[in-house]
Amino acid sequence: MTAEHDIYVTGMGATTPLGGDVSSTWSAMLEGRSGVTALEDDWAKQLTARLVARVAVEPTETLSRVEARRLDRCQQLALVAAREAWADSGLAGSAGDSNVDPERLAVVLGTGIGGALTLLGQDDVLEASGPRRVSPLTVPMLMPNSPAAAVGLDVGARAGVHAPVSACASGAEALAWAVDVIRAGRADVVVSGGTEACIHPLPMAGFGQMRALSTRNDDPEAASRPFDKGRDGFVLGEGAGVLVLERADHARARGAQVYGVLAGGGITSDAYHITAPDPVGSGAARAIGLALERGGLTRADIGHVNAHATSTAVGDLAEAQAIRAALGNDPVVTSTKSMTGHLLGAAGAVEAIATVLAIRDGIIPVTRNLDDPDDEIDLDLVRMTARKVSLDAAVSDSFGFGGHNVALAFCRA
Repeated sequence: MTAEHDIYVTGMGATTPLGGDVSSTWSAMLEGRSGVTALEDDWAKQLTARLVARVAVEPTETLSRVEARRLDRCQQLALVAAREAWADSGLAGSAGDSNVDPERLAVVLGTGIGGALTLLGQDDVLEASGPRRVSPLTVPMLMPNSPAAAVGLDVGARAGVHAPVSACASGAEALAWAVDVIRAGRADVVVSGGTEACIHPLPMAGFGQMRALSTRNDDPEAASRPFDKGRDGFVLGEGAGVLVLERADHARARGAQVYGVLAGGGITSDAYHITAPDPVGSGAARAIGLALERGGLTRADIGHVNAHATSTAVGDLAEAQAIRAALGNDPVVTSTKSMTGHLLGAAGAVEAIATVLAIRDGIIPVTRNLDDPDDEIDLDLVRMTARKVSLDAAVSDSFGFGGHNVALAFCRA
């Protein structure tokens, strides 16, 4: 079933609204818990949507004071997740201290927006106190490549540090890039994933003006409801997810644990609209098809889809059509955003982790708040409770403003 040049997942790390690591996040997903809360800040009073999904554990509780001060919040979250993944892979310490040649180690880590909190915060400083009060760390903290750079410095990666910026598909696109980096022979190991932290009045006002956010302000835990008739938009979240990907023979040689195989990634674009998806999902369906083709899989192999499904009316419907076109009605489908909210550039990486664990454990998390499924979404959706299944392969979908489509196909090792 797997491709000729297998790429193993040998480490995973995450910090999300459901937990400060992979284990706690996964347990919360299986229990169907929500990470969405009401915004109580004074600045939120004028917003139409006053709901967020903040990380369950503050990154400053894990990082040193000096590290936290020098990093934007999106970098902090990336570093927390990457350190968990790196330690989990058994490659502890910097590359020079481990059994990875630093020149064969790369980082591919995406973000949708980057250091927005630094940019907006330092603009406030400039307006209030003038240019001499602006932090000299402003630029390295706001750059979209700064999370990848921070992780690259931390692990000592010298085979390249890359930062895909493709809106809400960034984390998944990073993983697809990582596959290409290894298969092109440029690295043996790639630390890859996505991060995002932009809970601030400006992004929230912008998304609100687009009517992309749920306004179910009086019932936060019920606000994110993918595929449900009552869905009215997504909940803005923050977090990070990181996977260690490794060439199979390299992993076997060092006796690494193996969670699964990232068999293939498919990347396409809609060329349809700057924010709306192709309404029939043709670009998304092509991405799924490419992921299967590059992974040596067929649609009959796929038993599960972790859907992008943000809880917007048009997005969920287009994705449902794409899944039916590419895979038929048989795969069991869920949306973990019903619990995490939408983590933007981190979403694809966190959902990739959930997909790998679903295959490993044979259980698919519930789609929370799916009380009354949309009649037009004819899929086998997981409702009410997590579902036990026997899985050999699964797909994780991610899509982003600008028409970005990414699908990742995972299978057992």
